[in-house]
Amino acid sequence: MSEDARRILKRTREPVLFTPITFRGVTARNRIMMSPMCQYSAEGGLPDDWHFAHIAARAVGGCGIVCVEATHVTAQGRITPGCLGIWSDDHRDALARLAGVIARNGAVPAIQIGHAGRKASVSRPWEGTQPIPIGDGGWETIAPSPVPQSPDAAPPREMTADDVAAVVSAFRDGARRAREAGFRILEVHAAHGYLIHSFLSLLSNRRADAYGGTPENRARLLMETLDAVREEWPQELPLFVRISAVDFREGGLTLADSVALARMLKARGDVDLVDCSGGGVAHDQAIHPYPGYQVPFAEAIRRETGMATGAVGLISAPQHAEEIVAGGRADLVILGRVLLNDPYWPMRAAKALRATSLPWPVQYERGDIY
Repeated sequence: MSEDARRILKRTREPVLFTPITFRGVTARNRIMMSPMCQYSAEGGLPDDWHFAHIAARAVGGCGIVCVEATHVTAQGRITPGCLGIWSDDHRDALARLAGVIARNGAVPAIQIGHAGRKASVSRPWEGTQPIPIGDGGWETIAPSPVPQSPDAAPPREMTADDVAAVVSAFRDGARRAREAGFRILEVHAAHGYLIHSFLSLLSNRRADAYGGTPENRARLLMETLDAVREEWPQELPLFVRISAVDFREGGLTLADSVALARMLKARGDVDLVDCSGGGVAHDQAIHPYPGYQVPFAEAIRRETGMATGAVGLISAPQHAEEIVAGGRADLVILGRVLLNDPYWPMRAAKALRATSLPWPVQYERGDIY
């Protein structure tokens, strides 16, 4: 091909998906974030070679932000015995290996911290996600109210004021350890029926004290957690919050409720992005998924509040991902299943969209046959 032809064919505009994005003092090379996806493969909350290989592949594969799975601030807060933890300095030191490999391969290292609440103490998905009785290796679960997650689960213990304070303190310590481990973005998990979401939703929160009733009271645990986290998470580093924008069940959270919550987060001035997922608090939720089915949540929150948002939900086509960010529907696309299927999806998407900013690793150029 002649040089003139090459110049004619060369793109003059980079797809928006593959342009950098900056939050506070952190810039990601593109607008693709790997969703935090539990691997249920830890021992004692510690990551091992599986986690390293899994995380490294997605950083090499071209994501702008690689987020380590839900990492629990207490042992009691784990979903399963195989979930990651950040409740000790040993966990911090092991997680530093993951943060390091992400950064060395050009992505921003992020981590999600959370507490499973009443959804804790269950078996791993390939073992049935069944409640584990205390006598069989399980542990006590806690929640805003003694409302079981499902008909076959034991009621959780209703949290006292001391329990709430201990959880907030654990999130503070988790944020410190995440910083010390080298992560550059922190996400607080307030979605999918886990502890903070269970305070936000009337389906699981029946308290009559300062943590129940009004939307402001139900958001109190989240706001206190964010206050505590910011004591240890530097102002120059971004803070994300993942929410379930709707509960997909009558009587639960609606998109209007989540727009109001996002306004509260916006008013704080220290939250940089709302990661807009959905569901998880009700065992009988009614979800009818299709590609991009949760993108309207991110779009509405961004439009109504001015908050930056991340869109999730069966996004797998490069053109769809580009439409979401180029059309201003969200600031990031946060990908899960498609990256489990193909860790090099970002590089394939770059080729499909004729982006020039994400070359294949030089070590793999011989394999670039697409």
